[in-house]
Amino acid sequence: MSRKPKKGYFVRGQFVAEGSELDLELKAELKGTTGATKTELKREMDALQTLGGELMGLRADLLARLNLPEKLQDALREAARISNFEGKRRQMQFVGKLMRQLDEQAIAAIHAALDEQRSGSAQEKLLLHQAEHWRDQLLASDQALAQWLEQFPHTDTQQIRALIRQARKDAPTETPASQSQGLAPRKSRAYRELYQLLRTLLNSAEPSAT
Repeated sequence: MSRKPKKGYFVRGQFVAEGSELDLELKAELKGTTGATKTELKREMDALQTLGGELMGLRADLLARLNLPEKLQDALREAARISNFEGKRRQMQFVGKLMRQLDEQAIAAIHAALDEQRSGSAQEKLLLHQAEHWRDQLLASDQALAQWLEQFPHTDTQQIRALIRQARKDAPTETPASQSQGLAPRKSRAYRELYQLLRTLLNSAEPSAT
């Protein structure tokens, strides 16, 4: 029994079935329709659902600043609560529909808040690297302390000197056995406290002009 052929036509060597998404898009183009096609609407919905998922991870202070509609906030909280995969998928579809009601300015504000959070994470990593660098320099050379105090004159000199002195005193000696086993030497309490002090000062204090 022969199968009934599908109705359609060819465009640039490609068969387009009548009623398919591609068929609707092509007919919309021919008619000069300005409305979004089914494919475009789906793409937009997927993008808004993804953006909604990112919103769920936004810091509370940044989220509050956006002043989103209460219905959307409730939907995001419900999505975060749901653990079932299918249930969460349906809830995120609902979130996407609600986000379609936001204007361009609100969407732009969401992107800006997400960028601010990501930028903050980058700044935090830079801060950690700076604290590690200064700690290593301070433990290696007395001259580094003079440089630090010149840039951060409000540092408690007695406290930082005591931590440096104790960290140097407690510094473990690597043995051939530990080196061969690839074991990292255990860091002392003063070593860790010096790092925390530097990190706090770097985060809160403004360096003096040089």
